[in-house]
Amino acid sequence: MGQHSPTSLLLNIGHAIDHMFLLIFATAVVSIAQEFGFSRWEDLMPYSVGAFFLFGVGSLPSGRLGDLWGRRAMMIVFFFGMGLSAILVSLTSGPWSMAAALALLGAFSSIYHPVGIPMLVQGARNPGMTIGINGLAGNLGIAVAALVTGFLVKYIGWRAAFAVPGVVCLLCGIAFARVAPRESEPPARRTTRVVALPRATMLRIVAVMTLTAISSSLLFNFTTNGNGQLLRERFAGIVEDPATLGAMLAAVYAVASFAQVVVGRLIDRFPLRRIYLGVVLAQPPLLALAAVAEGWWLLALQAGFMVAIFGAIPFTDAMIVRYVDDRMRSRVTGIRLAISFGVSSLAVWLLGPVVKEAGFGALLFAMAGIAVFTLLCVLFLPEPEREDAAGAQAGAAV
Repeated sequence: MGQHSPTSLLLNIGHAIDHMFLLIFATAVVSIAQEFGFSRWEDLMPYSVGAFFLFGVGSLPSGRLGDLWGRRAMMIVFFFGMGLSAILVSLTSGPWSMAAALALLGAFSSIYHPVGIPMLVQGARNPGMTIGINGLAGNLGIAVAALVTGFLVKYIGWRAAFAVPGVVCLLCGIAFARVAPRESEPPARRTTRVVALPRATMLRIVAVMTLTAISSSLLFNFTTNGNGQLLRERFAGIVEDPATLGAMLAAVYAVASFAQVVVGRLIDRFPLRRIYLGVVLAQPPLLALAAVAEGWWLLALQAGFMVAIFGAIPFTDAMIVRYVDDRMRSRVTGIRLAISFGVSSLAVWLLGPVVKEAGFGALLFAMAGIAVFTLLCVLFLPEPEREDAAGAQAGAAV
């Protein structure tokens, strides 16, 4: 698939939509809590846990259907399902109906990662760069969520923050159905010659892939769902306007998003282990310093730790492209996501209660500890020489 084709463009837009829609709630939660009669936003956050749980667990059937039924068909379901679900969220009248609509949104959002990314990288000449650009698009979606939601909440209301993007998503679905080429057969039925990796090497890679995906997803969920309220707390008396705070957070995400493009380019040129260690090594000190920072220092450190967290995202997908045959990439990705996002959905459930009881400082120190765990796991990746040999073997199958 040409990396600059209309289909690839829409697949990258789909990644932005996937991340944006899941974070509209976290950005608008203060306004929603006020309308639903909650005195604190923290008490409303647990109602969104179903969305993030299904975002992870739903990846398992989504990946299976992507390989066995077809990736194009599943992406059409993604666009229309996300659009209609977002509009449904905008029509809810209480916390439980919103929780149900958000859960439905999470179920459809589970389609993208195990289906859209394998569809994008199949046949890519520079898969690392392709993954990096796709990651940039996904994280720009997070930036758009902060910026657009802030303005829509301020000038129209929180319901428009869901409804307007929902309509845009439906239009993208129509465009994708028109331009995406039909598949002659599902990926699982294609015939390719596979060179199997040694069992011990493959088991080690899968273990590292799963554990780092869990810890990285925890950091991703804690930060992307909590950053807006962290800024609001640490800038009290300095900046109060929600639209301005949303623009500041959007700027943080925009800067951090470009880390994935840089990392993607490095992945195509150097061993995964070496680059991965360098990126993860930056996370613990930045998170620990942010735990005690206020005002503009906090904003600078927030940009720093988001660069390190976003920069770590491409590695799992790069490992799958490097070591897993395309016929089963959606299923392998689905299994990995079901485990990692299923576990990390706890971050969304815990965020409100932890901040309410212990504050953001304790949360950031805990995240620094999680980052140390990620670092220890990465040390178990194959050495660069073995990694290159294993990648060359697997590359013969793609």
